[in-house]
Amino acid sequence: MACAVAALAGWSVSADETPPRQSLRPISAFDHLRDPTARSVALFEEAGRVIQHPRCVNCHPPGNRPVQGEDHHPHQPMVTRGEDGMGAIGMRCNTCHGQANFDPAGVRYGVPGHPQWHIAPIEMAWLGRTLGEICEQIKDPRRNGGKTMQELIHHMAEDTLVGWGWAPGKGREPAPGTQKEFGALIQAWADAGAACPKS
Repeated sequence: MACAVAALAGWSVSADETPPRQSLRPISAFDHLRDPTARSVALFEEAGRVIQHPRCVNCHPPGNRPVQGEDHHPHQPMVTRGEDGMGAIGMRCNTCHGQANFDPAGVRYGVPGHPQWHIAPIEMAWLGRTLGEICEQIKDPRRNGGKTMQELIHHMAEDTLVGWGWAPGKGREPAPGTQKEFGALIQAWADAGAACPKS
């Protein structure tokens, strides 16, 4: 509880809850693209609206400190990655991040939560990279945790920690669309050849 109080200190009381969700274009919106490469790139660019959203890139930083907020400011309180991505000894992620979001009444922002809350491996850093760079990175087993394409699709479409991005708690804008729609875009991207944007 002390962590929750510390994390919430200074946030103003607000009647606002969660900002409105943005939509994703359905796969059918890309049916006019007959060239497989153009179709694949367009599908990934639409999925990129999720991948480059703050709910995703904040947990994929290039350094050893996660970031937070729409502006990607350094995590408060000061925490670091640790050897396993779960925080340093004495300040583990689950010290403050519980099994579920903590959204008490009377505060603008709660404390995010999930049973596996952690920072992505540094090889999977997305913040500050172009969508094309991220695309090449996630296809590379040396930089995606050793995942095959089917494992990558499953991860994005069904992993519950990834799914947190669509249910981030009070005061945080959810990722666009739904995880199911996002997963369908990633599957269609792969089916069309998994081509990457040039930048």
